[in-house]
Amino acid sequence: MENNKIVTNRELSLGEALVPVVVLMALLAFNIFYKDGAWLGDYSNHFILLMSGALAAVDGLLNKTSVGTMVQEVWSNLKSVFVPIMILLLVGALAGTWLISGIIPAMVYYGLKVLSPEIFLPASVVIAAMVSIATGSSWTTSATVGVALIGIGGAMDISLGMVAGAVISGAYFGDKMSPLSDTTNLAPAMAGTDLFTHIRYMAYTTVPSILVALIIFALLSPDVQETDTSAVTSLLVDIEKIFDVTPMLFLVPAAVVALIIFKVKPLAALGSGVLLAIVFAFIYQPEILAGLAESSTQSVINAVLTDTAIATDNEKLADLFQAGGMNGMLWTIYLIITAMVFGGVMDGIGALQRITASLLKLANSVFGLFASTVFSCLGLNAIASDQYLAIVIPGKMFAKAYEERGLAPENLSRTLEDSGTVTSVLVPWNTCGAYQSGVLGVSVAEYFAYAIFNYLSPFMTLLFAALRIKIRQLNGELLAKEA
Repeated sequence: MENNKIVTNRELSLGEALVPVVVLMALLAFNIFYKDGAWLGDYSNHFILLMSGALAAVDGLLNKTSVGTMVQEVWSNLKSVFVPIMILLLVGALAGTWLISGIIPAMVYYGLKVLSPEIFLPASVVIAAMVSIATGSSWTTSATVGVALIGIGGAMDISLGMVAGAVISGAYFGDKMSPLSDTTNLAPAMAGTDLFTHIRYMAYTTVPSILVALIIFALLSPDVQETDTSAVTSLLVDIEKIFDVTPMLFLVPAAVVALIIFKVKPLAALGSGVLLAIVFAFIYQPEILAGLAESSTQSVINAVLTDTAIATDNEKLADLFQAGGMNGMLWTIYLIITAMVFGGVMDGIGALQRITASLLKLANSVFGLFASTVFSCLGLNAIASDQYLAIVIPGKMFAKAYEERGLAPENLSRTLEDSGTVTSVLVPWNTCGAYQSGVLGVSVAEYFAYAIFNYLSPFMTLLFAALRIKIRQLNGELLAKEA
């Protein structure tokens, strides 16, 4: 992503660049608020993104952009999401195999024994943060402990939006602060600083944001109804009736986390998790495999590729005992593909550069420069549908402006992360929003209000800029506060 060029188009005006964006937002709003998300069926948002992309292509043709240029940018975008799409397919397979092997039920079983409703939300933030720091990946965190925490929260009758918000808050805190994270390496590369200077400087805004999030989740916890002890006991009994629950099952997620910590590629790590889960399913859950299909092998194939449902009389466990396999990830994958088509066309016609450059013109003060960077990142997360582009394009566009103002590059790298990395998950059609909602089974609309860390981060970086707190200059000194 560092080598992505910025496409310019001198023929395109700001108004013309904004037309596809305005149409996209209007159609999405119409679909959500007036048609309950079903205007064009289950794939409404997908069609809207494609229609907006077609409009952007017409816009480009009218402004002397060749079809070849647009196709090249779309293809570049599609290539960039090949690995994430493969990860999504493996996550689907992981969900199915971790169900039939008893791994997810075991996580819920022991989680119900250890975690109480009073501490569950802040504990979920901390658990997700620890795993994400260790792995450097918010995606892996959600696909492993995130899924388990959603299951435990559902069994406790806690709002899944709250649980998903807590998981995402912790996961993105860890993703930002981990030296293993791709975005944490990308942001300083774009700004022109080094990794550990970037991480240390990020802590000034990131730590207060996560502390505020923890306090809010702690305050929300009293509103969580106390789970009836007999109901919890019933859940534990019903899980034990169906699955052979043993701590040995935790070896599989532990192995996946260990592989990622030792820098094994995510595809290989998650693939290993699928294979290990299949082995453990044959060892610990042979009766379940025999009862799901004509043969145990067919049960495994179904768990990897298609829907799997394990019968239970307990309504609270019904959703937990279902998985969609790779097939369950297709809606999310199609959304990512259509978003990349729209983002690629917008980049190909020079619209992204035009919008970002216009924001840069508004930066006539230190605070204005920070604010322009933040709004560029937020806008690109919505327009380009990809957090990497929301870091790369503003990073390239604003680097010189920060230098001309005498500001150290870590100011830019921190702002890119505070507003580009963490807010991507708040946009339903962004690759991150689509992934998280698909993996956790909770829509962006449900968890948006509870992804506290994610929407607090850009406000925190703007607050620091407005008050000139820890704004470092090129000479190493801190920028003085205005009189």
